[in-house]
Amino acid sequence: MESKNSAEVSLDSLSKKKGGYRACIFVLVLGTFENMGFVANMVSMVLYFKILMQFDLPTSSNTLTNFMGSIFLLSLLGGFISDTYLNRFYTLMLFGSLEVIGLSMVTIQAYSKDLHPDPCGKSSCVKGGIAWMFYGSLILLALGAGGVKGALPALGADQFDSKDKNGDKIVASYFNWYLLSTTLGGMFGVTVIVWVSMNRDWYWGFFICTITAIVGYIAVALGKPFYRFQPLGNSPFLKIGQVIVAAIRNRKLSVPENPDELFEINDKDRDASEEKIPHSKQFRALDKAAILPEGTAAEPWKVCTVTQVEEVKVLTRMMPILFSTIIMNTCLAQLQTFSVHQGYFMDPYIFGKKFPSASIPVIPLVFMSFLIPIYEFFVIPIARKITGHPSGITQLQRVGVGLVLSIISMAVAGVIEVKRRDQAIKNPLKPISLFWLSFQYGIFGLADMFTIVGLMEFFYKEAPAGMKSLSTSFSWLSMSFGYFLSSAFVDIINSVTEKITPSKKGWLHGNNLNENNLNLFYWFLAVISAINLGNYLYWASWYKYKEAVVADSEIETTMEEK
Repeated sequence: MESKNSAEVSLDSLSKKKGGYRACIFVLVLGTFENMGFVANMVSMVLYFKILMQFDLPTSSNTLTNFMGSIFLLSLLGGFISDTYLNRFYTLMLFGSLEVIGLSMVTIQAYSKDLHPDPCGKSSCVKGGIAWMFYGSLILLALGAGGVKGALPALGADQFDSKDKNGDKIVASYFNWYLLSTTLGGMFGVTVIVWVSMNRDWYWGFFICTITAIVGYIAVALGKPFYRFQPLGNSPFLKIGQVIVAAIRNRKLSVPENPDELFEINDKDRDASEEKIPHSKQFRALDKAAILPEGTAAEPWKVCTVTQVEEVKVLTRMMPILFSTIIMNTCLAQLQTFSVHQGYFMDPYIFGKKFPSASIPVIPLVFMSFLIPIYEFFVIPIARKITGHPSGITQLQRVGVGLVLSIISMAVAGVIEVKRRDQAIKNPLKPISLFWLSFQYGIFGLADMFTIVGLMEFFYKEAPAGMKSLSTSFSWLSMSFGYFLSSAFVDIINSVTEKITPSKKGWLHGNNLNENNLNLFYWFLAVISAINLGNYLYWASWYKYKEAVVADSEIETTMEEK
């Protein structure tokens, strides 16, 4: 008996050694190394498509935004698999292998002249075997990078127990450090790797991306003995489907006034991945899924627990927040496409040194590398004393600040483009300095610092226990929709403006940026973003945090007992 107790104690002490910042370091290392190549490709591939793959300006921009949108959309797949079938670690290893294969194929195509298309004067000159290699590599790269982004942030957050006394503070700090790790990786990517790509050869840049990714995955593999793994749950999509079907089947039944009459199971019978969620008054129509008619057996698709219904309610409450941040990511897409094209037509010399146009995003990354520690060590402690919130300000307040800054960034971008174009027309031999782009990049860098961390922390903390990875992927889903919307906006704006402008040319037509009206496109996005801000403020004020729902439930229970 004593040996059994001692064994239990030793196992318990072993489990306590897992997790924490020691385990988290391996996750942050992967975040740094994987993001080196990801950010480098994100800002330079638009030029690779245009220069080496012979796409015209709009097609190269749309190809990149569609590619990036696919990466972020596929993060849902990574989140879904890591919540349901594989744990976060094995999901990373699986999709990381696909990412490395995709990077290797891109490197081979950039190296081999036989895999380069000849100029054809069309919007795209890629065809035949070259097209198979080109699109095949992009598909594998998008699938791999997307799956990794769906699992990696949640793996790091899993190393801390949010139920501890300081759990919320630690998780909030983790997401700040995660952003810092990816920022440091991005700084290396947009300077060293981009410089190598544009001054040596494209294949050398892609080769370095491949090596840094391999190093990152080796590092995260070495941390396996130290990780805490959350129990796998049932398929989130299956649970959502069961609630919807059960609610439709019971649509003619009346919801009881007392929520205690709704169907729920004992904690002993509850799945290990599931945490009990108290009943809330929102979306009462879904409560019909938790009604068990008399004489009916409690079977899936016929009745759901209150907790299962509340999980769907949580996800439903998140959706307006998700959709309200899409426009901001549409603005982000311009900094990786048209702003890079702007830099290509500007004076690349800064302080006597030639600066690649695709490396200009290093300026906001440098700002962020200093601002994140300042925010963590100085701003948050002061804000905590004022607001009493573990994160200083709420996650949704952080997102709101980011949305305001993104509006300012687009307005400034339009002004800078007018200055650039006027000087290019006046004296083509003396273009304005590339450094002027740092204003729009710097402001948007601050916006990104507030928004992406706020969204990731919001979706992770508010999500049900068995949907953490999937929910965290919603921040990437917002980016995905933003990039796809960017492609749609470019096509729509060109189609509409070529019919109404005297020149019969769209704002963003052809390859000559000096004949376009890119400034009007930037200001169009600023106006749309301002309208969207009002939409976001409405939904942010409407949203009830999970803690508030629990508190309301406890108050309601206490009043009923009295």
